[in-house]
Amino acid sequence: MLIPIFAFVVIFLLIGSGGLLLFYREAMLQRIADVINPQPKPKTLLGTIQQAGLSVSAVVEHFERVLPKSQAEVSVVEQRLIRGGFRSENAVKIFYGTKVILPILLCVVSLVSGLASLSPFFVYGIALVLGFLGPDFWLGRHIKSRQAKIRRGLPDVLDLLIICIEAGLSMDQATARTSQELVKAQPELCDELSLVVLEQRAGRPRADAWKHLAERTDVDVVRNLVSMLVQSEQFGTSVAKTLRTHSDTLRTKRVQQVEEAAAKTTIKLVFPLVLFIFPALFLVTLGPAAIMMSESFKELLH
Repeated sequence: MLIPIFAFVVIFLLIGSGGLLLFYREAMLQRIADVINPQPKPKTLLGTIQQAGLSVSAVVEHFERVLPKSQAEVSVVEQRLIRGGFRSENAVKIFYGTKVILPILLCVVSLVSGLASLSPFFVYGIALVLGFLGPDFWLGRHIKSRQAKIRRGLPDVLDLLIICIEAGLSMDQATARTSQELVKAQPELCDELSLVVLEQRAGRPRADAWKHLAERTDVDVVRNLVSMLVQSEQFGTSVAKTLRTHSDTLRTKRVQQVEEAAAKTTIKLVFPLVLFIFPALFLVTLGPAAIMMSESFKELLH
């Protein structure tokens, strides 16, 4: 009984393989021809956009030489860009180039729109100041937003680290696995963890790699985590228990922050109530009475 079944399976597989070869022969030949004689691929919309972005960045880089800057200032700007997630070699040049091009664009917009005709000195001055300081404000807001995302996503990352460590992985392997698994849910923090993994693979000690993580992010909860990990490694305590305690502390702190924000809403609502709601309420309630009283006084006077 087994021999006919085995023969049937073999014949079915042979027929199926022959059918696939017949139907997909042209596709296979095309792929082989592309490998042997590669042809330039047609430009897609995404490729065109990427090339346009690269060309714009190349143009912007040349304008950064206009601004005088010291090495200390460049170092501070480079550190801020790293905290914002911009680690390319040309990030500093693009940043300074934007500080030159943006004021010129705003002045051109003011001239074309006709705003400069109202008060040229005032409008051009505001355009120059906003264009020069605009990249700094945008970078500051981007850094705060990124730090907030890292702060919110740290408990989830710690939970997965605990699971990986308790499953038998080492701290380095758990960090690498966590950075791969949560890249969609927590891209900012996983990006930083991937740098930690790369530094460790390059031969840097684990404590130094995690300290660099705290310096790059500049987040208080990350600094506390790094301090706890370094102390746990020095004293030989359980890393999983340390991470679980820190994760519970972060969640308790998050709940306390929410409760604090909820308690502050009553005080923050006083000013809108006094300025907007109470005048309208008084007008609705006392308005008809005031009209009736004015009409009564008119009848008495006449």
